[in-house]
Amino acid sequence: MNWITNYVRPRINSIFSRREIPENLWSKCDDCGTMLFHRELSDNLNVCTSCGNHMAITPRERFAALFDGGVFSEAEVPLPNADPLHFRDQKKYPDRLRAAQKATGEKEAMLVATGEIGRTPIVAAAQDFSFMAGSMGMYVGNAIIAAAETAVKLKRPLVLFSAAGGARMQEGILSLMQMPRTTVAVQMLREAGLPYIVVLTHPTTGGVTASYAMLGDVHIAEPGALICFAGPRVIEQTIREKLPDGFQRAEYLLEHGMLDRVTPRTEMRDELIIITRMLMGLPPAVRGDLPAPEAADTATQPVTAEEQPAEKTAKK
Repeated sequence: MNWITNYVRPRINSIFSRREIPENLWSKCDDCGTMLFHRELSDNLNVCTSCGNHMAITPRERFAALFDGGVFSEAEVPLPNADPLHFRDQKKYPDRLRAAQKATGEKEAMLVATGEIGRTPIVAAAQDFSFMAGSMGMYVGNAIIAAAETAVKLKRPLVLFSAAGGARMQEGILSLMQMPRTTVAVQMLREAGLPYIVVLTHPTTGGVTASYAMLGDVHIAEPGALICFAGPRVIEQTIREKLPDGFQRAEYLLEHGMLDRVTPRTEMRDELIIITRMLMGLPPAVRGDLPAPEAADTATQPVTAEEQPAEKTAKK
């Protein structure tokens, strides 16, 4: 027995034939600590299958699950001045923008798209919290205005998914100016008689909450989302009192009349289809690929002998 052939060679082959396992196959839930397989988590729209914790999701992933067949068209958004104030802290503002663009693969913190949900044409806008905490700068203001103008032009409802840490400090007063600008954009929808639906996701804070995020005709939130202007820690330090459990979370706001619904992400698409069709005066959506037959067609359609009741056929 040759020990080189029978032992050394198989050992060497096993070492060089080992497959490297990617590190991103598993994700850990921030709430319950459960390890979740990436495909299972993605199929459940980044909602923990163990505790229901709603983890972050990108606008493109959200739109792929929202629109029919995952098909949507991006709307053009005018590009603002890249660095109007020449702001610099530890890094230059353009360097921070480039780093965020490289990390997320997106141009900015908001994506605007058009498409259909349940055969209902809509315009949708979603903020990306992973892009500089979804902060509201001039681009976000331009995106909301572009979304509102597109909705008015196409006569479609606007659905906005908010997720932001507030205004973008690198743009100073120009960032705060987006609050009245976006308010005017919402007013355009009102004057056109078009629905404006806001879905508040975790977290929605600061100037975003003080403007377009709380101006919707209908406000829906994802479970556990933090929705506030100033955060709980700031309030506790200011008033020096202990806040109630769940303060400023979606369920607390629903209980105190600040929201209309709290809907899980996996049920959000069906909820939006019902609400948009109701507000647009459309009949209920049809399950399946084919549209519903017209009432007049079914009423005037002759009944064949095969479709007649058995009793009448027997009498004949």
